[in-house]
Amino acid sequence: MSVQAMCYESQFFEFTPQTCILRVYITFQDYLFEMALVVEKVIMKKLESMQGNKISHFQIRESTEKYLNFMRERFNFLFQKMETFLLNLVLSIPKNVLLLEDKVHSQYSYTKEEFEHLQTETEALQKKCKAESLATQRLLAELEEQKHVQAELEKILTWFKGLDKICREHGNIHLKESFGFMTQTTRKLQDTVKEIDTKHKKIKVGGSALTPSCPRIRKIK
Repeated sequence: MSVQAMCYESQFFEFTPQTCILRVYITFQDYLFEMALVVEKVIMKKLESMQGNKISHFQIRESTEKYLNFMRERFNFLFQKMETFLLNLVLSIPKNVLLLEDKVHSQYSYTKEEFEHLQTETEALQKKCKAESLATQRLLAELEEQKHVQAELEKILTWFKGLDKICREHGNIHLKESFGFMTQTTRKLQDTVKEIDTKHKKIKVGGSALTPSCPRIRKIK
Protein backbone atom coordinates (compact mmCIF):
# COMPACT_ATOMS: atom_id res chain seq x y z
CA MET A 1 0.00 0.00 0.00
CA SER A 2 1.13 3.54 -0.77
CA VAL A 3 2.26 5.74 2.13
CA GLN A 4 2.19 8.98 0.12
CA ALA A 5 0.62 11.84 2.07
CA MET A 6 -2.44 13.16 0.22
CA CYS A 7 -3.72 15.84 2.62
CA TYR A 8 -5.49 17.97 0.02
CA GLU A 9 -7.38 14.97 -1.36
CA SER A 10 -8.31 13.95 2.17
CA GLN A 11 -9.69 17.45 2.76
CA PHE A 12 -11.79 17.26 -0.40
CA PHE A 13 -13.09 13.66 -0.13
CA GLU A 14 -13.28 13.74 3.71
CA PHE A 15 -11.39 10.43 3.76
CA THR A 16 -7.86 9.42 2.87
CA PRO A 17 -7.40 7.81 -0.57
CA GLN A 18 -5.23 5.12 1.03
CA THR A 19 -8.15 4.17 3.28
CA CYS A 20 -10.41 3.83 0.24
CA ILE A 21 -7.84 1.64 -1.55
CA LEU A 22 -7.44 -0.53 1.55
CA ARG A 23 -11.20 -1.10 1.79
CA VAL A 24 -11.35 -2.07 -1.89
CA TYR A 25 -8.43 -4.48 -1.34
CA ILE A 26 -10.09 -6.12 1.67
CA THR A 27 -13.40 -6.41 -0.23
CA PHE A 28 -11.72 -8.20 -3.13
CA GLN A 29 -9.87 -10.52 -0.74
CA ASP A 30 -13.11 -11.47 1.04
CA TYR A 31 -14.87 -12.04 -2.27
CA LEU A 32 -12.00 -14.24 -3.50
CA PHE A 33 -12.08 -16.32 -0.31
CA GLU A 34 -15.88 -16.78 -0.52
CA MET A 35 -15.64 -17.85 -4.16
CA ALA A 36 -12.94 -20.40 -3.29
CA LEU A 37 -15.19 -21.93 -0.65
CA VAL A 38 -18.12 -22.11 -3.09
CA VAL A 39 -15.95 -23.86 -5.70
CA GLU A 40 -14.69 -26.26 -3.05
CA LYS A 41 -18.26 -27.24 -2.06
CA VAL A 42 -19.22 -27.81 -5.70
CA ILE A 43 -16.17 -30.03 -6.25
CA MET A 44 -16.94 -32.05 -3.11
CA LYS A 45 -20.53 -32.68 -4.24
CA LYS A 46 -19.36 -33.79 -7.68
CA LEU A 47 -16.79 -36.18 -6.22
CA GLU A 48 -19.30 -37.64 -3.75
CA SER A 49 -21.67 -38.46 -6.61
CA MET A 50 -18.89 -40.26 -8.53
CA GLN A 51 -18.32 -43.96 -7.88
CA GLY A 52 -14.86 -45.21 -7.01
CA ASN A 53 -13.68 -41.80 -5.84
CA LYS A 54 -10.48 -42.00 -3.81
CA ILE A 55 -9.93 -38.26 -3.23
CA SER A 56 -10.46 -37.27 0.41
CA HIS A 57 -11.86 -33.98 1.77
CA PHE A 58 -8.45 -33.16 3.21
CA GLN A 59 -6.88 -33.34 -0.26
CA ILE A 60 -9.60 -31.10 -1.65
CA ARG A 61 -9.07 -28.53 1.11
CA GLU A 62 -5.31 -28.64 0.54
CA SER A 63 -5.82 -28.05 -3.19
CA THR A 64 -8.23 -25.17 -2.40
CA GLU A 65 -5.62 -23.48 -0.19
CA LYS A 66 -2.95 -23.82 -2.88
CA TYR A 67 -5.32 -22.34 -5.46
CA LEU A 68 -6.25 -19.53 -3.05
CA ASN A 69 -2.59 -18.67 -2.39
CA PHE A 70 -1.89 -18.60 -6.12
CA MET A 71 -4.86 -16.30 -6.72
CA ARG A 72 -3.75 -14.01 -3.88
CA GLU A 73 -0.29 -13.64 -5.38
CA ARG A 74 -1.73 -12.79 -8.79
CA PHE A 75 -4.30 -10.48 -7.25
CA ASN A 76 -1.66 -8.58 -5.20
CA PHE A 77 0.44 -8.12 -8.31
CA LEU A 78 -2.50 -6.78 -10.31
CA PHE A 79 -3.84 -4.71 -7.42
CA GLN A 80 -0.58 -2.75 -7.15
CA LYS A 81 -1.13 -1.54 -10.71
CA MET A 82 -4.76 -0.77 -9.95
CA GLU A 83 -3.74 1.12 -6.80
CA THR A 84 -1.34 3.31 -8.78
CA PHE A 85 -4.02 3.99 -11.35
CA LEU A 86 -6.63 4.93 -8.74
CA LEU A 87 -4.31 7.15 -6.71
CA ASN A 88 -2.90 9.02 -9.71
CA LEU A 89 -5.95 9.33 -11.97
CA VAL A 90 -9.09 8.89 -9.84
CA LEU A 91 -8.45 9.91 -6.23
CA SER A 92 -5.99 12.75 -6.88
CA ILE A 93 -6.61 16.48 -7.36
CA PRO A 94 -4.48 18.31 -9.97
CA LYS A 95 -2.11 20.95 -8.64
CA ASN A 96 -3.82 23.72 -10.60
CA VAL A 97 -7.22 23.01 -8.99
CA LEU A 98 -8.32 24.78 -5.80
CA LEU A 99 -11.13 23.91 -3.49
CA LEU A 100 -13.94 26.44 -3.05
CA GLU A 101 -12.82 27.34 0.47
CA ASP A 102 -9.25 27.94 -0.75
CA LYS A 103 -10.03 30.18 -3.73
CA VAL A 104 -10.09 33.22 -1.47
CA HIS A 105 -6.35 32.75 -0.83
CA SER A 106 -5.61 33.06 -4.55
CA GLN A 107 -7.78 36.17 -4.87
CA TYR A 108 -6.42 37.96 -1.79
CA SER A 109 -2.75 37.09 -1.44
CA TYR A 110 -0.60 38.88 1.17
CA THR A 111 3.11 39.26 1.70
CA LYS A 112 4.76 38.46 5.01
CA GLU A 113 5.00 42.16 5.94
CA GLU A 114 1.32 42.75 5.14
CA PHE A 115 0.32 39.71 7.17
CA GLU A 116 2.35 40.91 10.16
CA HIS A 117 0.76 44.37 9.84
CA LEU A 118 -2.72 42.83 9.81
CA GLN A 119 -1.82 40.67 12.78
CA THR A 120 -0.66 43.75 14.72
CA GLU A 121 -3.89 45.58 13.91
CA THR A 122 -5.90 42.55 14.96
CA GLU A 123 -4.13 42.40 18.33
CA ALA A 124 -4.72 46.15 18.86
CA LEU A 125 -8.42 45.73 18.08
CA GLN A 126 -8.63 42.81 20.48
CA LYS A 127 -7.11 44.95 23.24
CA LYS A 128 -9.60 47.77 22.51
CA CYS A 129 -12.49 45.33 22.59
CA LYS A 130 -11.26 43.96 25.91
CA ALA A 131 -10.95 47.49 27.37
CA GLU A 132 -14.43 48.41 26.14
CA SER A 133 -15.80 45.22 27.63
CA LEU A 134 -14.25 46.06 31.02
CA ALA A 135 -15.62 49.62 30.82
CA THR A 136 -19.07 48.24 30.02
CA GLN A 137 -18.91 45.92 33.00
CA ARG A 138 -17.95 48.83 35.27
CA LEU A 139 -20.81 50.96 33.93
CA LEU A 140 -23.24 48.12 34.47
CA ALA A 141 -21.99 47.69 38.04
CA GLU A 142 -22.38 51.45 38.67
CA LEU A 143 -25.87 51.38 37.16
CA GLU A 144 -26.79 48.50 39.45
CA GLU A 145 -25.51 50.47 42.43
CA GLN A 146 -27.56 53.51 41.34
CA LYS A 147 -30.64 51.30 41.18
CA HIS A 148 -30.08 50.26 44.80
CA VAL A 149 -29.62 53.91 45.84
CA GLN A 150 -32.76 54.93 43.98
CA ALA A 151 -34.70 52.18 45.71
CA GLU A 152 -33.50 53.44 49.11
CA LEU A 153 -34.46 57.02 48.19
CA GLU A 154 -37.91 55.88 47.19
CA LYS A 155 -38.28 54.16 50.57
CA ILE A 156 -37.27 57.40 52.33
CA LEU A 157 -39.73 59.46 50.25
CA THR A 158 -42.49 56.96 51.04
CA TRP A 159 -41.66 57.27 54.73
CA PHE A 160 -41.80 61.09 54.55
CA LYS A 161 -45.13 60.96 52.74
CA GLY A 162 -46.52 58.69 55.45
CA LEU A 163 -45.21 61.01 58.18
CA ASP A 164 -46.69 64.06 56.43
CA LYS A 165 -50.05 62.28 56.23
CA ILE A 166 -49.96 61.47 59.94
CA CYS A 167 -49.11 65.10 60.80
CA ARG A 168 -52.00 66.38 58.72
CA GLU A 169 -54.45 63.92 60.27
CA HIS A 170 -53.50 64.74 63.88
CA GLY A 171 -52.32 68.33 63.98
CA ASN A 172 -53.10 69.91 60.65
CA ILE A 173 -49.39 70.69 60.37
CA HIS A 174 -47.68 70.69 57.02
CA LEU A 175 -44.54 68.59 57.26
CA LYS A 176 -42.49 70.76 54.88
CA GLU A 177 -43.46 73.91 56.75
CA SER A 178 -42.54 72.22 60.04
CA PHE A 179 -39.08 71.31 58.76
CA GLY A 180 -38.64 74.85 57.45
CA PHE A 181 -39.66 76.36 60.79
CA MET A 182 -37.33 73.97 62.66
CA THR A 183 -34.47 74.93 60.34
CA GLN A 184 -35.01 78.66 60.94
CA THR A 185 -35.30 78.15 64.70
CA THR A 186 -32.09 76.11 64.73
CA ARG A 187 -30.22 78.81 62.86
CA LYS A 188 -31.51 81.47 65.28
CA LEU A 189 -30.43 79.35 68.25
CA GLN A 190 -26.97 78.91 66.73
CA ASP A 191 -26.64 82.65 66.18
CA THR A 192 -27.79 83.34 69.79
CA VAL A 193 -25.29 80.84 71.18
CA LYS A 194 -22.48 82.45 69.16
CA GLU A 195 -23.52 85.92 70.40
CA ILE A 196 -23.62 84.80 74.04
CA ASP A 197 -20.26 83.10 73.68
CA THR A 198 -18.71 86.26 72.20
CA LYS A 199 -20.10 88.45 75.01
CA HIS A 200 -18.88 85.98 77.61
CA LYS A 201 -15.36 86.11 76.18
CA LYS A 202 -15.40 89.93 76.19
CA ILE A 203 -16.59 90.06 79.81
CA LYS A 204 -13.91 87.59 80.82
CA VAL A 205 -11.18 89.62 79.15
CA GLY A 206 -12.43 92.93 80.68
CA GLY A 207 -12.73 91.48 84.18
CA SER A 208 -9.18 90.22 84.14
CA ALA A 209 -7.94 93.72 83.15
CA LEU A 210 -9.78 95.47 86.07
CA THR A 211 -8.55 93.10 88.78
CA PRO A 212 -6.10 95.14 91.09
CA SER A 213 -2.69 93.79 91.79
CA CYS A 214 -1.76 93.26 95.46
CA PRO A 215 1.49 95.10 96.51
CA ARG A 216 4.12 93.14 98.35
CA ILE A 217 4.31 93.91 102.13
CA ARG A 218 7.82 94.16 103.46
CA LYS A 219 8.34 92.38 106.70
CA ILE A 220 9.73 94.46 109.58
CA LYS A 221 12.83 92.99 110.98
